[in-house]
Amino acid sequence: MSSRLSAVPVADRDARPLTACFSVHAHAEPGVMPRVLELFAKRGLVPQRWQSAAAGTALTIDVQIGGLGREAVDYIAQCMRQIVGVEAVLTAERRMAG
Repeated sequence: MSSRLSAVPVADRDARPLTACFSVHAHAEPGVMPRVLELFAKRGLVPQRWQSAAAGTALTIDVQIGGLGREAVDYIAQCMRQIVGVEAVLTAERRMAG
């Protein structure tokens, strides 16, 4: 008797919208947030979600945005890493349940 895992077919999985997630860890400096946001604004993009928190000298920014391909996500993350004050940028992607 064979068992079969239930899974969404690849074609259906790829049709669901992709959301890119960026997690930025930086020094809590006034210029960091606008520089991060500028990377989306100059491409005509508005993040679906933006959350930031400063604690002492640390700043964390979490951004979620749809409509970007993997190459664009990697490029924007690399640009974020070049911003003065940014210590690390982590990326992830998720597909919305559909």
